Amino acid sequence: MREAEIELLCSQLAAYYVFPDAANEIASVLRTRLAEGAYEGTDDEEFAARVTADLQSVNGDKHLRLVHSEAEVPETGHVAWDPVAYQKEAEQDAFGITKIERLEGNIGLLKLRLLHDADIATPAITAAMTLLAHTKALIIDLRDNGGGDPNTVALICSYLFDEPTHLTDIYNRPEDTTQQFWTLPHVPGPKFGGTKPIYVLTNGRTFSGAEELSYNLQQNGRATLIGETTGGGAHPGDRYRVGPHLKSSVPNGRLTNPISGTNWEGVGVVPHIAVPADEAFDVAYKKALEA
Repeated sequence: MREAEIELLCSQLAAYYVFPDAANEIASVLRTRLAEGAYEGTDDEEFAARVTADLQSVNGDKHLRLVHSEAEVPETGHVAWDPVAYQKEAEQDAFGITKIERLEGNIGLLKLRLLHDADIATPAITAAMTLLAHTKALIIDLRDNGGGDPNTVALICSYLFDEPTHLTDIYNRPEDTTQQFWTLPHVPGPKFGGTKPIYVLTNGRTFSGAEELSYNLQQNGRATLIGETTGGGAHPGDRYRVGPHLKSSVPNGRLTNPISGTNWEGVGVVPHIAVPADEAFDVAYKKALEA
């Protein structure tokens, strides 16, 4: 019953997954599991969960998933965002900004839930960074942040460095291209700058683009990370239709930090100061006041 969907998923892995050798291994696992009857009698939601476990069983890539969708998936190979619906979603989410606060002692606090696309989030990020520019230290709370756009990561970093800084490179397999990400030469409004203390809060649900922001600041010696080791997902990708209510998430990119020469895939970003996530803010605030 699930053979057509498994074969389509295997073809997507072969065409798009950033690691071709692993794609072959994963496809073999899926076909073996299909032959064993592992997917028989499943509804779409259960099927997606079982396939996701098998997809991640070879190399643990947490971006590699089969996703169940309540809404019907359009009949196109690549599942594109609905820009109107996404704009409304981002607006209702305050463009991922959960809290901006000036704490006693003139310490800035920026809590981010998501890193929405820079095309629509830039005015909100600019407003937030403008309000925080003249604080004496900054706490960036990325606990539970699920990630987002690397361009938004670069935008935020641009307010936190004085000199042009090479942040990361992303190789895209389908296009066979590598894109460099740098801090921007100009940003709207004042900068927080490249010398005042920054503290980044993380936990095990800090993921993907939020991990990149943490890792960029850590590798450049620009911030002290406090909390828990992050989720460990460094491979960006796209989504593709598998069925009327099923879409695959296939990483087609590989991120490389120019300083470490690697990334945080599978291991997470390890904080400088390891404490339980619910204690991270208190530790950071104390250090900010001392600084």
